[in-house]
Amino acid sequence: MSAIPFCLPDSITAEQFLSDYWQKKPLLIRQGLPQLIGMFEPDDMLGLALEEDASARLLIQSATKTNKNTANGQANLPQWQLKKSPLTEADFDQLPEQWTVLVQNLEQWSPELGQLWQAFDFIPQWQRDDIMVSYAPKGGSVGRHYDDYDVFLAQGYGHRRWQLGKICDEQTEFVEGEPIRIFDDMGEIIFDEVLEAGDVLYVPPKLSHFGVAQDDCMTFSFGCRRPNLMQIIDSIADVATNDSDLFIPMLLPQALQSSGELQAASIDAITTQLLQLIQSERGADIIRQAVCEVVSKRQYDALVPEETVNTDELMQSLVEGATLQADYSNRLLYNKNIENQNDNPVTLYANGQRLDGLDDESIDLLSRLADGEHLALNDITDVDPDDLMEWLENGWIWLNYSE
Repeated sequence: MSAIPFCLPDSITAEQFLSDYWQKKPLLIRQGLPQLIGMFEPDDMLGLALEEDASARLLIQSATKTNKNTANGQANLPQWQLKKSPLTEADFDQLPEQWTVLVQNLEQWSPELGQLWQAFDFIPQWQRDDIMVSYAPKGGSVGRHYDDYDVFLAQGYGHRRWQLGKICDEQTEFVEGEPIRIFDDMGEIIFDEVLEAGDVLYVPPKLSHFGVAQDDCMTFSFGCRRPNLMQIIDSIADVATNDSDLFIPMLLPQALQSSGELQAASIDAITTQLLQLIQSERGADIIRQAVCEVVSKRQYDALVPEETVNTDELMQSLVEGATLQADYSNRLLYNKNIENQNDNPVTLYANGQRLDGLDDESIDLLSRLADGEHLALNDITDVDPDDLMEWLENGWIWLNYSE
């Protein structure tokens, strides 16, 4: 397993964090992720933001405007401009003092950074979203806002002051006419601290927060989220499409009625059959596959690797001490169906697809990789090297030369 310790204070166990803090209240973790210190310089992220395939945003905070909807009658608020990728060098010419550049999906660009997800292995990896970096010079910010997901805000460079306030909901009013969801009222401030490189702040969903760069600084956001019900419903429909029996018209009781009416009794009968399907073994299989496909889907398109290895080079690297690890820019997970008595109860999914046709040895190794294990040459003696190459080419695994 990973040698990276959990990103938690020494006084709090993973069980305590999940019961007392997760989706309930914030937690400051001083030096929770020291591995970030010195990993990147600001120029690294600015250069990455200019890459053609990068998912980046440039947020510019410029002249103030007057907001008349405050308790004091008026307040001066910043005015924002947003430019989305592709960004060019010209976009960074003649910027005002306060601006921020955001780059998503950093795992794609740095497998080494992606490996830091192992510090959060107390959260199931299917809930990982992506790692985003926010770079800003002194005074830069993305405004007062909240997120619908959990986030660990890890300081990687410089200092950022964080304030936390009220819990928000659907009634929270955003500033009109801005390209981002921000508001000016955070309520009572419950947290006000400056984070330095290596510090981490956990922020639960819907908790308002406001971060301001105290100098040139980079904050790495490790976001965690769950699917919404519409995603699950859509996926259930997609999976059920493969079941030909579900296309057979229903048999419904019929009483004498007006020809133009759809009676409540008919809707109830349809509803009953639908619920019976959902609660049946067939329905459980459909839902299981639908959920697994949703949570294993990539949020961003895969990048085409610039350098590849062949089978001989792969095996030689393993002989020389390299290891195989899960590629955290992809989604590899497994599900156990203990009711499956005939086949291996474990089913693997990668990037939204069920992996069929795997032998038991491959299922075992891919499951271990999904759990964060590092596999060395002696772990893979029973696997065909061509299968390893396929896993590597599909992006499920990463060849780590550094161990």
